[in-house]
Amino acid sequence: MRSFTQHARLRRRGVFVSGVLVTAALALSACSGTAGAPAGGSTAGGAETAITSLKVIAPADPGGGWDQTARALSQVLTEDKLVSSAPVTNIGGAGGTVGLANLATEKEPATLMITGSVMVGAVETNKSKDRIEDMTPIAKLTEEPAVIVVPASSPYQDVKSLIAAIVKDGPQVAITGGSAGGTDHILAGLLLTDAGLDAATIPQKLNYVANSGGGEAATMLLGNNVAAGISGVGEFAELIASGDLRALAVSGAERSEKLPDVPTLTEEGIDVTATNWRGVIAPGGISDGDRAALTDLVTQVHDSDAWASIVAENGWTDAFLTGADFDTFLTDDIAQTKDTLSVIGLVG
Repeated sequence: MRSFTQHARLRRRGVFVSGVLVTAALALSACSGTAGAPAGGSTAGGAETAITSLKVIAPADPGGGWDQTARALSQVLTEDKLVSSAPVTNIGGAGGTVGLANLATEKEPATLMITGSVMVGAVETNKSKDRIEDMTPIAKLTEEPAVIVVPASSPYQDVKSLIAAIVKDGPQVAITGGSAGGTDHILAGLLLTDAGLDAATIPQKLNYVANSGGGEAATMLLGNNVAAGISGVGEFAELIASGDLRALAVSGAERSEKLPDVPTLTEEGIDVTATNWRGVIAPGGISDGDRAALTDLVTQVHDSDAWASIVAENGWTDAFLTGADFDTFLTDDIAQTKDTLSVIGLVG
């Protein structure tokens, strides 16, 4: 059974592609010592490391899924008194790889970065010298389907008419979303693959306008500067509810609880499903004790009622993994992402 979660299945062509990018980077600036356990309890591996404060880094501008995840994590850490402080710093750019480069130089072991599908893909498309494999995996947290939206005044009433317009008119029908090579970009490419375009044709037809945060994409859509947008359900849900944006389809295998009236792509006859995962990593080369302390701290967040409420409110799916399970998942996802990006023509 495969352990990765972002996937697209194109049965008609017998192609299975999966994996894609990361979403957010957390950096936790913490105090560590040789006595005591992390705030809230002992470490999973019996580590003698105390974490009292954290710096949380979201590797994107405010308003997107990475930023939301970082602030949710910080909120639970501080309100449940697991640490004394966990300030969030936004370091946006290049699909999270600017934040990744920052994490690579971090000397404080009690530092976390939000990561996920978007970052996995951005490392490949940006040819980043700093790689997720060089950092320390801590935990996978959530999964989230994407939603494809158009401005309220758009002539496109369903996702198939939007795709047909892109196939016909190409660059005249612009789509905005997250970072270049990220999950949103990949999903756009997979929609055109399912429509019959090959990898050589997709770059000619797809006018994808990348943004470093969900707020920028929303601004472009509300200003009618693009024809459509792709992002996580949680990022566009309020604008959909207000009527400013119209949702055409969601990318999960099932309808989103947050958007129960919006059909899935498969319901619309498009053989593509995809979800975007988010998690946290720490600097590379930290001690086993520091890794165990960070894992224990994030586990306490996951097990809290406050975190469960935030996950439900945002329409996320709990997908918690730590230790060897997360290591294996991440290795598989990176490999599958490389394959996916190659199939849809985003990397050579």
